[in-house]
Amino acid sequence: MRAVVQRVEEARVTVKGEETGRIGAGLVVYLGVGRGDSAADCAYLAEKVAGLRIFEDEKGLMNLSVKDIGGGALCISQFTLYGDCRKGRRPSFTEAAPPEEAGLLFEEFCAQLRQRDVPVATGRFGAMMRIEQVNAGPVTILLDSRKTF
Repeated sequence: MRAVVQRVEEARVTVKGEETGRIGAGLVVYLGVGRGDSAADCAYLAEKVAGLRIFEDEKGLMNLSVKDIGGGALCISQFTLYGDCRKGRRPSFTEAAPPEEAGLLFEEFCAQLRQRDVPVATGRFGAMMRIEQVNAGPVTILLDSRKTF
């Protein structure tokens, strides 16, 4: 399971013109589910995301987590995080989990974040989404439950 985590001042997602999720200060989490991922991967990444100390304290140092600032997470499913571009110019997505499996694990990840007291808003799994975000920093962190990077 892979995640791109971005610190934001605010963010929102719409599907066909309908807003499905919005947060103020917090994190946008783009989540890709890979073949062989499980609930254990969800728990690992949820714990990591909830505890990431990437918000500034009173001294301007990145010492606070999203929980510490009372922020939320806007979670967006994104199978393209498993795009393999090493061969040719067209990405291969063979390492991404099938949609039925990925949808369940995406929901499990969101549930795991909520269990860690992080308010979660989402897009709509499998839909074409429009995401608007105001990045803060910018701060972007890459996470992988298999620790490949």
